[in-house]
Amino acid sequence: MRVAAVQIEVQVGRLADNLAHVEQLAEGAFAAGARLVALPEFFPGPVIPAPTAWDCVLPPENAALAMLRQLAARYRGWIGGSMLVARGDDVYNAYHLVEPDGTVHVHDKDLPTMWENAFYRGGGDPGLFATGLGTLGAAVCWELIRAQTLRRLAGRVELAVTGTHWWSLPENWPGLGPLAALAQYNRYLAEQAPVEFARHLGVPVLQASHAGTLRGDFLVLPGVDWSLPYVTRFVGTTQIVDATGHVLASRQTSEGAGFVCAEVTPGAVPVVAATPDRYWLPALPFVHRAYWHHQNAVCRSYYRRHGRRRGLTAAASASRAPGRRAHAPELSAS
Repeated sequence: MRVAAVQIEVQVGRLADNLAHVEQLAEGAFAAGARLVALPEFFPGPVIPAPTAWDCVLPPENAALAMLRQLAARYRGWIGGSMLVARGDDVYNAYHLVEPDGTVHVHDKDLPTMWENAFYRGGGDPGLFATGLGTLGAAVCWELIRAQTLRRLAGRVELAVTGTHWWSLPENWPGLGPLAALAQYNRYLAEQAPVEFARHLGVPVLQASHAGTLRGDFLVLPGVDWSLPYVTRFVGTTQIVDATGHVLASRQTSEGAGFVCAEVTPGAVPVVAATPDRYWLPALPFVHRAYWHHQNAVCRSYYRRHGRRRGLTAAASASRAPGRRAHAPELSAS
């Protein structure tokens, strides 16, 4: 089966422009013969504490989901990616997979990663989609590097659709030269995550990523709104990996927006690597783990005080006035 993974370069808070950009790339992937197209995490707009970032929080029925439905119907294909969706009194990072007949499958990411905690709360579903292509498993960004994700999917899926929103260290903070090795390791983790995921799960993996820079604020302490400017860039690789962890097609984030296509055979094979009896699949350095715990605590506090209300307000506004489409830049494929 021919499949595709899309790499996007979208801007904070610019929902209409972002959807037009993503739609053009997805159309190119379908036109190249893909039956299944994977989009990244947060494809309607990147997430970082910034005044306009909450503008991409959407109601359950929204312009991004309508776009996925239209593409799936037009090309008689399957397409998925994650978006921030307000349901009830909370916001979730919901991966939506849409089938040609309009059927929608949803998986809520289990745990927000670091400053994502300012935007949404985690879910608890298994992320299993019974589709016309077989049983697919959904995993979003750092779900790929936690053993609990493998435990919920192992032996139950024929292919995994994944997407990331993986950023790096700040480029505007002086004195971080000694952490260059950590930045390099973070890039390595992002690039290897789908490879190791496939090796442990034994099924093909589609990984879609963001490219470009990301600007916003770094929240400093729980309970207060102190912040520092944070400028970074996305890392990782958009890639398609076979069931043994062999990379079939890839596109570096430095190459910008585009997509990759490859032929995969859905179905499980004997795993190359057994699931370890620990929380993280890789050995995360202490600084990585400390940064994770610190930002989780700080940004959960922000969600309780501000983020939840801002997300619900944005979703209510979007339900009253859906965004218009805008012109999209040219796409490229590899």
